[in-house]
Amino acid sequence: MKQIGSRLMKLLRRPQQPAAKPAVPAPPAPRRRRVDLALQGGGSHGAFTWGVLDRLLEDADLEIGAISGTSAGALNAGVLATGYAQGGREGARAALAAFWRDVSGSGSAFSPFSLSQAGAASQSFNFDKLPSYQWLNNFFRAFSPYEFNPLNLNPLRDLARRHVDEAALRDCSIPLFITATSVRSGQAHVFSGKSLSIDALLASACLPFIFQAVEIDGEPFWDGGYTGNPAMYPLIYHSESLDILLVRINPLLREGTPTRSVEIIDRLSEVTFNASLIAELRAIAFVSRLVREGKLDPGRYKDLRLHMIADDDGLAPFNASSKFNTDRSFLEELFGLGRAAADGWLRRHGDDIGVRGTLDVERHFLAKSGRRARSA
Repeated sequence: MKQIGSRLMKLLRRPQQPAAKPAVPAPPAPRRRRVDLALQGGGSHGAFTWGVLDRLLEDADLEIGAISGTSAGALNAGVLATGYAQGGREGARAALAAFWRDVSGSGSAFSPFSLSQAGAASQSFNFDKLPSYQWLNNFFRAFSPYEFNPLNLNPLRDLARRHVDEAALRDCSIPLFITATSVRSGQAHVFSGKSLSIDALLASACLPFIFQAVEIDGEPFWDGGYTGNPAMYPLIYHSESLDILLVRINPLLREGTPTRSVEIIDRLSEVTFNASLIAELRAIAFVSRLVREGKLDPGRYKDLRLHMIADDDGLAPFNASSKFNTDRSFLEELFGLGRAAADGWLRRHGDDIGVRGTLDVERHFLAKSGRRARSA
């Protein structure tokens, strides 16, 4: 009886549940990082920005909030928006690659004349030692585009039409702000929303010694680099993001003193095209400091988190004359420099987006003398 009772008790006993294993916490969802982009202009050196954008678009956790672009930066923005509207991130990467491949096949993309590539490689892709470049430099300053190009032929227009969809510019989920310079007022004019067009991109890239002013609604415009390369204020006023990433391709520092007239003119052009950016960044840094010190209302003023991708060391061998060089090997080299610069920046500072700024404006843009940091 005892044995039967013991067996019965075993049958009726609630089976013991195995000890519960401690719950393994799910890995945290990747933090979405939102950043606005400010893209400088600089002719074929815009291929450096192509490389930067290609790497940024590869990062699925990085969200582009808005883009302000000037000149080549405006063209990069327009092509990116077109590809993004058609195929998301991968569509944007493919569109940018197709555009710059087409640039390499259109030798006169940034000038109405093609310069011979012969001998350019021995000069590190620079054109300033080529007799044809020196002759054209003098020619452009002796005759206006209204005299040597009365039909207003613009090879960049055909290139843009092949790679930019105007509807995508206006309706892309990434707002675009394209800066041109008003010839009449001398002020920056920002095209956005419904005012965006291929003509707006061409206006932003219109060098007045080379192309006739681009007229939009009866108003003539020149290259936006004179007044905003790129303009930062549209991102401050029209975007909620506090993080702005500047992609800089114009060097702040060049060693030595230019002595030939071509070198002097080219360096003056670089200085002019950096002046508006430096002034704007100084103002941003000043306002941010006052906000942090409690001297300005943070409800009315933004304490922006600024970032920058640049590679002055990598671009140093290429002077201003190389901005007209559309040789494929040169564009691919610039692309590689841009991708490497963006990859390095993401590894060092990607987690700082949304947390803290990584651009020391005072060190890079407010130094009174001496060497500034050459990359970021």
